[in-house]
Amino acid sequence: MNKVYPSAAEALAGVVSDGQTIAVGGFGLCGIPEALIAALRDSGVKDLTCISNNAGVDGFGLGQLLETRQIRKMIASYVGENKEFERQYLAGELELEFTPQGTLAEKLRAGGAGIPAFFTATGVGTIVADGKDIREFDGKKYVLERSLVADVSLVKAYKADRSGNLVFHKTARNFNPNVAMAGQLTIVEVEEIVETGELDPDHIHLPGIFVHRLVLNSNPEKRIEQRTVRSI
Repeated sequence: MNKVYPSAAEALAGVVSDGQTIAVGGFGLCGIPEALIAALRDSGVKDLTCISNNAGVDGFGLGQLLETRQIRKMIASYVGENKEFERQYLAGELELEFTPQGTLAEKLRAGGAGIPAFFTATGVGTIVADGKDIREFDGKKYVLERSLVADVSLVKAYKADRSGNLVFHKTARNFNPNVAMAGQLTIVEVEEIVETGELDPDHIHLPGIFVHRLVLNSNPEKRIEQRTVRSI
């Protein structure tokens, strides 16, 4: 099956709409599906709930959707590096559901695995646990966390075959496999596409069963959030 679409805009066409929940891979600016995010911005859809570890930076990544006011709610772990995010949140213009980073990863993985909820010790005794079911196992308290499933997932991978089998590159893997699993429809942006059968099965990080559409972006920007150089 050929899952390749000619452009990010065409891959999103007929898929995204107002009010959806969109999960987006990446960690900071590492491994973000930048072409798909830009196409989502250009689609004009609004009132989105976005699930992502963070919200990009001002003017790039999910920061673009904040500037155009297309995001109604963020489900995230880290929201620094983005002044517009801070402004909207403090002004009461943006809903925010803070989630511990490991819990967020597990909520996505569990959603993709068909597990509706799970117990974790993370967050017990903090505002994270407010309003949630608390149970005790073996003398230790745990909080019940609901899993996450997105209407659409946007993912970045390094390489794919035409059937959607994926290979990620080092730390750019981060949240992307879990985000891909959690999407009812998953669109993946890759730097290289090969024919089905060319990838060594032992080198595939995520099978194509989780991938519905592919887009080639052979020259991504790959911006660096905090560039640090050694003084001479």
